[in-house]
Amino acid sequence: MSSHDAPATFKAKVNLVLVPVVVRDSQGHAIGNLKQEDFQVFDKGKPQLITKFSVEKSGGAATLEKSTGGNLSQSAPGQETTLTMPDRYVAYLFDDVHLKFEDLARVRDAAARHLAGLASVDRAAIFTTSGQTVLDFTDDRAKLNETLLRLRPRPITGPGVRQCPDISYYMADLIVNKSDAQALQAGVLEVMACMPQTPPQVAAQMVRGAAQQQLSSGDHETRVSLIVVKESVRRLSAMPGKRNLILVSPGFIAPFDLVQDKTEIIDRANRSNVIISALDARGLYALVPGGDASQPSGFSLDAERMKSDFQRQEAFLQSDVLAELAEGTGGTFVHDNNDLDEGFRRVDARPEFLYMLAFSPQNLKLDGTFHKLKVTLKEPNKATLQARRGYYAPKRLDDPAETAKQEIQDALFSREAMHDIPVQLHTQFFKSSEDSAKVTVLVRLDVKGIHFRKVDGRNRNDLTIVSGLFDRNGNYVTAVEKKLEMRLLDATLEKRAGSGITIRTSFDVKPGSYLVRLVVRDAEGQLMSAENGAVEIP
Repeated sequence: MSSHDAPATFKAKVNLVLVPVVVRDSQGHAIGNLKQEDFQVFDKGKPQLITKFSVEKSGGAATLEKSTGGNLSQSAPGQETTLTMPDRYVAYLFDDVHLKFEDLARVRDAAARHLAGLASVDRAAIFTTSGQTVLDFTDDRAKLNETLLRLRPRPITGPGVRQCPDISYYMADLIVNKSDAQALQAGVLEVMACMPQTPPQVAAQMVRGAAQQQLSSGDHETRVSLIVVKESVRRLSAMPGKRNLILVSPGFIAPFDLVQDKTEIIDRANRSNVIISALDARGLYALVPGGDASQPSGFSLDAERMKSDFQRQEAFLQSDVLAELAEGTGGTFVHDNNDLDEGFRRVDARPEFLYMLAFSPQNLKLDGTFHKLKVTLKEPNKATLQARRGYYAPKRLDDPAETAKQEIQDALFSREAMHDIPVQLHTQFFKSSEDSAKVTVLVRLDVKGIHFRKVDGRNRNDLTIVSGLFDRNGNYVTAVEKKLEMRLLDATLEKRAGSGITIRTSFDVKPGSYLVRLVVRDAEGQLMSAENGAVEIP
């Protein structure tokens, strides 16, 4: 029997197709008494076998046993107390790239009022799509308010000066990528209104040039925004507990060639148990036909009508990306509502019941194509379902070793207790000075609950043991991965069955409060156990 330590490094992989579903009754309340057999999942219209099913119910804070100091080889009975660790992590992502000042000012003030009521066991972070205003997870109300006050609109391409023709990103996509004649004609009419002597052919060239420039700028802003959403999900996935991402944005256009970026965000969020909710910062808005007083006038009625039609279509599509991210992860999308206080309350609340369905697609072609999903109840009623819209097929199969690593990572950055393998977790610390200490994690394994495979007269199995530390705000500190290779003779296995196996891992830390997370996975049975502990070093 041998073991060795290694730094715990992780890389994400896609395994099953995960489909979060929220079911609400006619009054809008979440329904939580449904079972796996009540659901049907269709992939491109074909029914699929649901292979995994779980129900998440919103709960309260986690209370953990904390250890006291003392000799590393002995416990201190009668001195253990409890330590309340953060249970919920909420990242507020403000889309300062697309937000206008008047909308940002309103949502900033509403967010300040909302964060004033943050529960003591919650941790909040503030991110922005521009990346220029950032505050990592904390419960410090003063820092949160200070960060909110620094929020400003920060368009990547700059506010600029109104041009003629004024081509929006949506119209540019229609003109350049879809060869839309009506969008081109609307631009030509605008040129001929503001520059009456321009020949139609020259006006068309001007419109195509402006569209190409606007398309490049818009693509860049959209890609940056989606990348930041993805990185915010990645940051949240490293927090141990319930994870919410609240996207505050007026929405933005995501053309077809960026659809896969949205799907990757939804995949990542579902694998990491991150719920994305979205608040449309525009509230209840109205479009002024032909534009406001700051925009050029003198257009023909046909030009104004065409331009207004494109404005309405663009405004609708801008919110579509917000709705898709929320629906695809079990979140809430609040729009067409000027009560931003109520809006923040709704997007901050996780659904009382969230069903997670998973299936392995049948006869899946590894071609990267989009698969439309539909979820229904076998017994139709007045309930409404919110579910993921679809996914992209992978272009290659998953590596089993990477799949196992992903399962361990998901378990480490979670709070769920699992007991497939009998384990006991004990933690102790020893202070060597005022500003340094050593935390020891002791794991006792009961080999009677482990399956062994007989090879060449020996009982064989490999265990992966990962011990991780998180600070009081739930931020990842460090982790150590141990590989325990067991090749035991029958006599040795019988002896170990009585005494068990003890694994020791030590960390050098500074005084403070730490969450300890233990994950154990075996290779033969692919069973897993996970336990929580806490250490408070004065």
